[in-house]
Amino acid sequence: MPRLFTGLEIPAETGQFLSLLRGGLRGARWIDPENYHVTLRFIGDIDDRMADEVADALDRIRRRSFEVRIDGLGSFGNGKPHSIWGRVEPLKELQELQGEQERILQRLGFTGERRKYIPHVTLARLKGTTNEEVARWLAERGDFRAPSFVAGRFVLFSSKASVGGGPYLVEEAYPLAA
Repeated sequence: MPRLFTGLEIPAETGQFLSLLRGGLRGARWIDPENYHVTLRFIGDIDDRMADEVADALDRIRRRSFEVRIDGLGSFGNGKPHSIWGRVEPLKELQELQGEQERILQRLGFTGERRKYIPHVTLARLKGTTNEEVARWLAERGDFRAPSFVAGRFVLFSSKASVGGGPYLVEEAYPLAA
């Protein structure tokens, strides 16, 4: 039973740039650069028949390629930080691609996402890190910006049920028109 999600791959050059942020934060488990991605929609553990339906439905998406900009850093976790991330600018094209995938998956019977979509690249998972430590780490990196890139495709990833952070496999790739 595969665990699936859709996302945008991060090019090696941008991944290398993001990897320079690694270190300096107690309790951080850093994501390997080859596993950096922008999640569009988490699908979850599904059977092979449903995975085929999802892959087929996503193949009908027709969108144009667009620029992706990573400009800033942040953390998730109310009162207890659990991850730090690079902020992906929520451009209209990105929001529309994510929204179309959300609608397709709901039509296939998946429950809608309860949380508002916040595009990001997870850099590290945190355990036992305080709010103060995270705030200091973020403040020291100030106006972070990574090189932008063009998303020429989105992918259907699979992962093994684990603590997170990969490895992720590309199951299907869907080109975005130039």
